[in-house]
Order: sequence, then structure tokens, then C-alpha cells
Amino acid sequence: MSWERNIVLKSPAEIELMKQAGHINALALAEVRKNIRPGVTTAKLDKIAETLIRDHGATPAFLNYPGPFPYPATLNTSINEEMVHGIPGKRELKDGDIFSVDCGTVYKGFVGDSAFTVGIGKISKAAQKLIDVTEEALRLGIEKMRAGNHIGDVSSVIQEWVEGNGYHVPREYSGHGVGRQMHEGPQMPNYGTAGTGLLLKPGITIALEPMVLVGTHRTKVLKDQWTVASADGSLTAHFEHTVAVTEGDPLILTV
Repeated sequence: MSWERNIVLKSPAEIELMKQAGHINALALAEVRKNIRPGVTTAKLDKIAETLIRDHGATPAFLNYPGPFPYPATLNTSINEEMVHGIPGKRELKDGDIFSVDCGTVYKGFVGDSAFTVGIGKISKAAQKLIDVTEEALRLGIEKMRAGNHIGDVSSVIQEWVEGNGYHVPREYSGHGVGRQMHEGPQMPNYGTAGTGLLLKPGITIALEPMVLVGTHRTKVLKDQWTVASADGSLTAHFEHTVAVTEGDPLILTV
């Protein structure tokens, strides 16, 4: 993919449709969050999300997404050292885990994409700090999603915040443009240099997604050919919103 050639500026009407897709996606994640507890399987949570999305006249964006083999589920469910793209199944959540849930929804031809990380039961102070730092990285990145800024302004504020707290950001995985397709331009790395990269313009819509690792920026793909984990087995966290650049403040579309 040529990221910079695949940028599609959205009209106000298209952004409104993306808000509708994003809202359904947010409802699905909220329903999943209500059912997260020790002993629940990731497959059960996946079914909850798929049911809500379809009940709202939408379809899961991740299901059958092309890859080494078509992605088989509605959610990405990633636990502890798993950073992204974990496949739901029979695994049960347990007390002390940290759990990342990523979901995408297609509604009237447009995609909403968002994610959160949460602790299961009682978690360590170190795990909670990781979650808090990652969520704040998303907030800081969103604040920079303004017309006249550059991609590097968003990327650098995330990197500086994360690394300033002693953590790491991956190099191989990034945020991305989103709209009629799950992955459009521009690419949005979680590292970079302020003042560099693509100039942000009204109508650009990006799934901004800080991914944070405790021990290393290096990652590995597991045997299922989808799940991405930290190379050293240390904890990871992930937050995401789909955001539109406007003439004024950034507009979060996945709420």
C-alpha cells in the first residue's frame, strides 16, 4: 500500500456516517466491558460484540479480514504480553490479567474502529500504571489532531510521553487512516519527529492507537499468524479512537 496516495478526505456527510458506525462500535465495546470478569471466555465476549453490531444493522469489520488466513472473529482479544490481534477462543480471563479489546464496525459503508485495555479483578500497581499511561498517550495524541499540524506532531507527543514514563512503542505497527476501508492513508506511527510528515487537513480521519510495551519495542507474531506479542513476554496495553480532523477541535467518532 502507498499510504500517502490512499488518503481520502471525508465530507461532513461522510463524517456523520462514520460517527454512526463509531457509535455502534462504542456500544459493542461497552457491552463487552460490562461482561468482562474472571472466568469469562474471550469467545463469549466476541459473540456479545457480534450480536450487538448485527442487531444495529451493521457488520463486524474484522470478521474475514484478509491475512495469512481470513480473520475468524469480530474482536481482537489480547491478554497480558499480547499487544494486538489476539483471536477469541476458549481461553478464560483470570484475576490479575490485563486485557485489550479492539473492535471494528461497518455501517452504511463506513468503518468505526476503537479499542481499550482493562484490568481483570485486582491487578498490580505496575499494570495499572501501564494502562493509565497508554490511555493518556491516546488523549495527548488526539489533542494534536488539528488542521495545520503534521503527522509527526501527533506521533512525537505519543512517543515522548510513553518513553518519558519508561515504556516503549512498537515500530512495526501503527495507527492508520480509516473510512470506507479499514486501512487507508495516512499511516500514523506512535513515534516520530514534530513538524515532519503529512500536513493534517480537515476531512482526514485516522484510527489513532497507541500501543505500549513494558520491556522492549520489539514484537513477535505468534503461531496463529495473527496475534502480536511483546518479544520479551512483558506486559502491553492498547487504546484507540477513530478521530476526524476538522476546522476546529479534533472530533472523536467512536463514542
